[in-house]
Amino acid sequence: MPPIARCPGGLKRVRMAAVVGLVLCSLLLTTVHAHALDLLRLDAQRSERGVLVNFETRFDLPAGVEDALQRGVALHFLAEAALMRSRWYWRDKELARAARTWRIAYQPLTFSYKVSQGGLSQTYRSLGEALRALQRFSQWRIADQVAADEDRCYIEFTYRLDTEQLPRPLQIGIGSQPEWTLGVARTIALPD
Repeated sequence: MPPIARCPGGLKRVRMAAVVGLVLCSLLLTTVHAHALDLLRLDAQRSERGVLVNFETRFDLPAGVEDALQRGVALHFLAEAALMRSRWYWRDKELARAARTWRIAYQPLTFSYKVSQGGLSQTYRSLGEALRALQRFSQWRIADQVAADEDRCYIEFTYRLDTEQLPRPLQIGIGSQPEWTLGVARTIALPD
């Protein structure tokens, strides 16, 4: 077989294969990024009520996750925040920890989505409205008042799709599927 440099038709094929490869890679990266969970806003503040956290996320459900929701599988989203104090002589100390869980389920008889948090629930006509209801939270109290001299405090925050709440048979099959790993983690300093 002659080398590619001597065969002009072979060089065209190599260039075409490279272009096709680049297009496929860019499509794959776009698809992976489209299902990412973005944390748009995360801030904390001290107040008379304690330490308050505000957050806002943005994401669309991947096709497999949305299909499971349409087939009657309830999805649970979990937000966790831990108030930590850094120490130079030992591990950082956990001062407080708080968690919130949202449950979203499709109601096929009314063609609506039900979002529940704690004992409260709200019904929405579309999936977009239901997702917006669980993608943000304001004035979330995660701890009592922190002493003013504790200036080395920070907050570890995570927000994710809680796959441990899924039915057991579904948990077995999703271990290798990246579309079921929606989540974000961030650390921010607690302002004075």
